[in-house]
Amino acid sequence: MKRILVLATILISSFTQAQQQEISIDLGDALVMKTLEVSYEYYLNNKSSVGLSGLFNFNNESSDLRYNEDSMITPYFRHYFSTNSRWNYFGEIFLGINSGEKNGIEYTDGALGVSVGSKYVSNGGLVVSLLGGLGRNMFTNQSYEIVPRFGLNVGYRF
Repeated sequence: MKRILVLATILISSFTQAQQQEISIDLGDALVMKTLEVSYEYYLNNKSSVGLSGLFNFNNESSDLRYNEDSMITPYFRHYFSTNSRWNYFGEIFLGINSGEKNGIEYTDGALGVSVGSKYVSNGGLVVSLLGGLGRNMFTNQSYEIVPRFGLNVGYRF
């Protein structure tokens, strides 16, 4: 048990002492579809980062405009195409672990996908990013085949 606690402490401290980290919320999803998506991004260097997003859908099943997924946890890797500190374009590979209901059957599946986007960072740390992409569920026939990944995120870089 002590080994696990020591390893967890080392792992957490290595992430918290990073030079650049971001936390953001997807305002587009929150305003349009009653969905909350929160993201954390850790920069490995000035050209790449890893992150984790959590999406929670609060919209009714009968709503015309909603994600099919009720929840999704999305680890991702981003590569930035320039080293511009203000505006930057990126490509992303993600794995969306999603769950929901289709035809009265609950499912959990994993989608592999790609996204592209752009990000603006102000001097004070305000971050605005726009991204879009698609993934494909891979493990079960009960889930929806296509998983969208769209967002208008606002956050803070520290």
